[in-house]
Amino acid sequence: MTEMENAIKGLLTRREAAARCYLERLRKGEAVFTNGVFDILHRGHVEYLAEARKMGDILIVGLNSDESTRRLKGASRPINSQLDRAVVLLALKAVDGAVLFEEDTPEELIREIKPTILVKGGDYAITQIAGAEFVQSIGGKVLTIPFRDGYSTTSMIKRVAD
Repeated sequence: MTEMENAIKGLLTRREAAARCYLERLRKGEAVFTNGVFDILHRGHVEYLAEARKMGDILIVGLNSDESTRRLKGASRPINSQLDRAVVLLALKAVDGAVLFEEDTPEELIREIKPTILVKGGDYAITQIAGAEFVQSIGGKVLTIPFRDGYSTTSMIKRVAD
């Protein structure tokens, strides 16, 4: 199997992601979930994902689909297709699986897969995190990772355009 085939193998369906989280709960482990567009992967993303992975036993990343990204970021985004973004994410040691979602927020996905830990960047208050209330209601934790200034896909795109 090529590296590309291995990477794509880590792209999970919602059902597969739910099964991975369920198995982790059965093992008394922690299934960590985070989400984002991850359009142009940069140091801030890599460090964030590594920190998220340290919080549990597996890390599942919800990845905004191309359509979802366009609705959230505008017609010029994403720069990279959902498949390309997934392959790059799945090549990272920290990421155990990725699952695409079409909605504007991962709330429905979170309700389906039931992670034990939900993580977002420190630029979000816990009350602003989609799915936080649900995860807490099933006994899970919602955590934030401090935001690192100076690392933003939007600012990178502006620098390149100037």
